[in-house]
Amino acid sequence: MSREISQTLDRGLRVLECVAEHPAGVTVGALADELAVGRTVVYRLVATLEAHALVRRDDQGRVRLGLAALTLSSAAQPLLKQRALPILRELADSVGATAHLTRAEGEQAVAVAVVEPRWTDFHVGYREGARHPLDRGASGRAISSARAGAVTLIRSSGELQAGAHGVAVAIDAPPGLEVSVGVVSLAPLVEAVDEEVLRAAAALSSALRN
Repeated sequence: MSREISQTLDRGLRVLECVAEHPAGVTVGALADELAVGRTVVYRLVATLEAHALVRRDDQGRVRLGLAALTLSSAAQPLLKQRALPILRELADSVGATAHLTRAEGEQAVAVAVVEPRWTDFHVGYREGARHPLDRGASGRAISSARAGAVTLIRSSGELQAGAHGVAVAIDAPPGLEVSVGVVSLAPLVEAVDEEVLRAAAALSSALRN
């Protein structure tokens, strides 16, 4: 038996998800086209979300996420970290490199969870909460590639730290959540690491959706 839902709430949440998928903002017309509803309906939904600071309209009238959405996002971050840590632990120990889960916040990449390998003598120190531009480092560029519609494994060398080598891939996550998983090492990473990172991405995708 199908569940009864509120059509208005469902549409409002779909608007919020759509806005989250467009970090640079999206017009009301584009929202109406994407959701296949009238502009008048979208205007009302946006006005309601704006009243709760979940979205805002910039000087060009494009709709962007509001501060309240960031507050909700921050509140959910401990759950995201909790789901990720066991998988990152397995990844770090299997390849002998520091494993990390990275999330996009606008045009910044933020380290949400970091796990260092337990058996290596030397490894990269990577601080949770560390930020860097999305166009630098494997973790950020993996998210950027997913935004462009190409989910692919990204390798980097020395982009964020001299002598550091990284491998990362974006995760198939719930709408509005842009994340990547990867590893970073002081030594070049062999091709076998790619499969371990892809395996971790699949496990994280499943964990975030269940």
